[in-house]
Amino acid sequence: MTPITKLQKWRSISMIPLNNLIARCDVVSIRRLLHNGPDTLEELLERHLAKEQKPTLDDEEAELLNRRRLTSTRREALSLYRDILRASRFFTWTDSRGFLWRDILRENARKEFEAARFETDPEIVTRLLLGGQDAVESALEKLAEKHRQEIEKERSGGGDRR
Repeated sequence: MTPITKLQKWRSISMIPLNNLIARCDVVSIRRLLHNGPDTLEELLERHLAKEQKPTLDDEEAELLNRRRLTSTRREALSLYRDILRASRFFTWTDSRGFLWRDILRENARKEFEAARFETDPEIVTRLLLGGQDAVESALEKLAEKHRQEIEKERSGGGDRR
């Protein structure tokens, strides 16, 4: 008997039909088809190269980052609240019940800020801050427009004096 070389063994395996290969446990134990492999060169490299890991933040760094973000939104919220208080000074007339609009605006602003005090979702906080800034700006623009109209009436000589 002649010893079978590896080349002869592989030749004999290649001659066996594929169904027989799967059935014979001693020759092929796992059927691996070509389509199970990577489709592109990039996919091949992705699978086999060591991926660069993003640096993970430890608990202290994450807490510091969170505090900075919260400090920033707190600063913005305080700035908005101060802007509301400054803007409310210009609303000196009374409503139908006899209350000054200045006091009503300040009271409502305080209620709104207290209601949103413990909000932690950054999207909601940002939306509230932007909405508040827009409201202050539009109120001041409307107030300025009314004052311009009053001044124009006085200049034209047809306005009543309060």
